[in-house]
Amino acid sequence: MEYTNLGRTGLSVSRFCLGTMNFGPQTSEPDSFTVMDRALEHGINFFDTANVYGWKLGEGVTEQIIGRWIAQGGGRREKVVLATKVYSRMGDWPNERGLSARHIIRSAEDSLRRLQTDWIDLFQMHHVSRETPWEEIWQAMETLVEQGKVLYVGSSNFAGWHLAQAQETASARHFLGLVSEQCIYNLLTRHVELEVVPAAQRYGIGIIPWSPLHGGLLSGAIRKLAEGGAARAKSGRAAESLIKHRATIEAYEKLAADLGYDPANLALAWLLARPGVTAPIIGPRTPEQLDASLDALDVVLTDDVLAQLDELFPPIGNGGPAPEAWAW
Repeated sequence: MEYTNLGRTGLSVSRFCLGTMNFGPQTSEPDSFTVMDRALEHGINFFDTANVYGWKLGEGVTEQIIGRWIAQGGGRREKVVLATKVYSRMGDWPNERGLSARHIIRSAEDSLRRLQTDWIDLFQMHHVSRETPWEEIWQAMETLVEQGKVLYVGSSNFAGWHLAQAQETASARHFLGLVSEQCIYNLLTRHVELEVVPAAQRYGIGIIPWSPLHGGLLSGAIRKLAEGGAARAKSGRAAESLIKHRATIEAYEKLAADLGYDPANLALAWLLARPGVTAPIIGPRTPEQLDASLDALDVVLTDDVLAQLDELFPPIGNGGPAPEAWAW
């Protein structure tokens, strides 16, 4: 496994982050335990979850599964850089959502209890809160850091100007502020290259891409459909996206085959090579899927291959950051 620093911090994390959103709804608890143990065997030390995962209001199903895995001991907690999130609705009352100081503090306490740990390595805001002043947010986060319950703070689904606003406010308070931004980023979705990635690089914020395979479309969906698989590509937004991009996906799968790479690993390798990216989030449902993802570390991307990928999946406008992407 390869390791890198999380943003500008001294914290070492694996180049892949284990996403746990499937734990509970898609992957049973015993199988989830197996996936997490296999991740450690591979040297993956960065695990991501959220209080809302499991999709049963207020229960934190996925966090509870991870907590029971941690409780087995064997150095599991000490080995893992554990990330979770706050923002989403956890109850029916008004203050059981958002980024008020009250909700941040309570959510941290609830996550600590479910995860059966004394500290959260990376506490991420799952979405920006336009109603809450940054002074209130940072005061709550500072309290958690002073208590040793949270070590680092990150964001998710922020715009570039949100990163700047958050970081300038934190700096004025002599607080470390954000160390990571978790955003949707893949060959089919490159919006963050305009302003989020440049802002993150300027402030030393590591990019943690979610949905690196665009809901499975970049994992060989057309081939798998022909073989009777690719369940995620058969319905909902994934199916609509496949209809829209079918010709491009077909060409992409042919390119991957010509290069001798699995399409999923080619997509992951592309992200690993992008400026500012710390660790794409992989969300395996089985240990076998996890094993297969590691082959992406061996994919070689030449300038010619990168040019072909840009031709298939062109960046927005002229490419690169704003405003040059659309202006001189």
